[in-house]
Amino acid sequence: MTLAIFDLDNTLIGCDSDHLWGDWLVEKGIVDADHYKETNDQFYVDYQNGRLDIMAYLRFSLKVLADNDMAQLHFWREQFLAEKLDEMWLPKAETLLQQHRDQGHTLMIITATNDFVTAPLADRLGVDHLIATVAECKKERYTGDIAGVPSYREGKVARLHDWLNAHNETLEGSWFYSDSHNDLPLLEKVDNPVAVDPDATLEREARERGWPVISLR
Repeated sequence: MTLAIFDLDNTLIGCDSDHLWGDWLVEKGIVDADHYKETNDQFYVDYQNGRLDIMAYLRFSLKVLADNDMAQLHFWREQFLAEKLDEMWLPKAETLLQQHRDQGHTLMIITATNDFVTAPLADRLGVDHLIATVAECKKERYTGDIAGVPSYREGKVARLHDWLNAHNETLEGSWFYSDSHNDLPLLEKVDNPVAVDPDATLEREARERGWPVISLR
């Protein structure tokens, strides 16, 4: 098996899906507009600057899941996708995925964003294997906590190794595409790291290390 692994946000799609979901919740009046947007924006800046407190962010972002029942959440998610999918979509990303399919590669998305937001996006991209931060669910209700390790920074490496061990696979010949310097721990582990529309820090690292730099925009 040759793995072709992709970050999701700002790599296969043209935005950060978690941040956009938060903005949509504000837009619809589902959450307190001023406080929620200010906090959501600050967490996003922290992420971009490599200083995100991932557990604090998850407590914040998963609260809306814990505060509402599953039927309501699924209704909102379908609305969100119907209204926002077009601005996320990158045709060049679909082409890249198909190129790897044509080579017989196994496609995987690995993302720090929770599985509630990302599972339908992976499905629409036709990617069967998704490693996302798992929003804990008990008795068909989200708890506001996570299950296991968040797939963020070194957590992506840990979660991927768990997957490899479970499937008796290795990273031989593997690819990983990402836009973010937060993904350097995993980019350093694969045979074929690729920077996609990278932030300034990742672009500098990629140029210094001789990694390909591409655009899907």
